[in-house]
Amino acid sequence: MWWDQLERLPEARGVDRARFEAEIKPAAQPVVMRELVSAWPAIAAARGGAEALGGHLKARSREEPLDVWIAEAELNGRFFYGEGLTGLNHRRERSTVGGLLDRLVRDEASEAPEAAYAGGVPLDRHMPKLLAEVPMPLLSPETERLTSLWLGNRVRTAAHWDLAQNLAGVIAGRRRFILFPPQSIGDLYVGPIDVTLAGQPTSLVDFHAPDFEAFPRFREAMKAARVAELGPGDVIYIPSLWFHHVETLSPVGAMVNFWWRDGPAWMKTPQLTLMHALLTMRDLPPAEKRAWRAFFDHYIFGEEAVGHIPEGARGVLGEMTPENYRRIAGMLMQSLGR
Repeated sequence: MWWDQLERLPEARGVDRARFEAEIKPAAQPVVMRELVSAWPAIAAARGGAEALGGHLKARSREEPLDVWIAEAELNGRFFYGEGLTGLNHRRERSTVGGLLDRLVRDEASEAPEAAYAGGVPLDRHMPKLLAEVPMPLLSPETERLTSLWLGNRVRTAAHWDLAQNLAGVIAGRRRFILFPPQSIGDLYVGPIDVTLAGQPTSLVDFHAPDFEAFPRFREAMKAARVAELGPGDVIYIPSLWFHHVETLSPVGAMVNFWWRDGPAWMKTPQLTLMHALLTMRDLPPAEKRAWRAFFDHYIFGEEAVGHIPEGARGVLGEMTPENYRRIAGMLMQSLGR
C-alpha cells in the first residue's frame, strides 16, 4: 500500500517530562516514544490474550452505558457517512465496556466479524480504577487533561484533527498512524464541519482505495504524510491540529489517550472564531479579504501590535483580564443577537 513508502515518524526513547517540555513539545512535531508506558498493568494482562485483557478491564469498569459503533463486515472497518454524505454507514448500540469486551472476545476468531468499537470513553466516568493505573509520566500532575479509552477490533478512524494536544499509549494490539501537518487541510478534502461522524471534521478520502479523480490533490497530501506503527507500551505525541488517520491492525485493540491544552483557562476553542468568520468574512470581495488578512496578521498573529499604545488605553487589545473577557464576550453576544 502507498503508506509503506512514507517517511517514518521520528522515534525517541528514554524521554522524561523535562525533555518532553524542553524539546518535543516546543518543536510541535509528532514523535513516537517506544515502551514509554510498558509498565501499565493492563499491558501485562493483555499479554495473556483477549480474555485476560477483558477480565482485567471489566474488573475496573462500571456498568455505565456508552455508545458502541457497529459496521457490517463488508465495510472493512471504515466508519463513514451514508450516500451523499447524509446519514451514516453504520449503527450505534448502547452497551457497556464489559459488553463490548465480551463481543470482542467472542468475535476474535471470526474471519469476518462486524467492526465494533467505542472511542473517547472517559475513564473518570466509566473506569476510574483503570484511571489510577495509567499514569502519563510526561504530564505534570497539575495538568488538566481528559483521559479516554479506545477499544475495538479492526477499525479505521478517518483522518481528522483535534484541538487539544494528544499523547496516546497502546495497551493491546497494533495500530497504524498516518499523520499530516495542518497545512495539508486543502489536500485532504475534509467534509462538513458541522455534520460529522464523531464531533470532528474528517477527510472524505478512503485511504485503502483513494479516488484520485474525485480527490486529485490527495497526492500532495501523501507527499507530506508520515507513518508509524505502534505496539503495546508505545506512545505517540500528536500536536494540536495535526491530522491523523488511525487503523487498528489486530483482532482486539485497546489504547488510552490524554488530551490537554496549554492555553489560559479562559480561552475558548478557535473554531468559534472560524464559525464567526463564516458570518462576517468568507463572502467578502477578494480585495477586502486580503485586507482583513493583514489586520489578523497584525492583531492576532503578530508579535507586537500594541506596544505604541499606553497600557491604560489599550481597551480590548489589553491584557485578557476577567473584566476584559466579559467586555469582549458581551460585544460578541450583542452583535450576534441583532
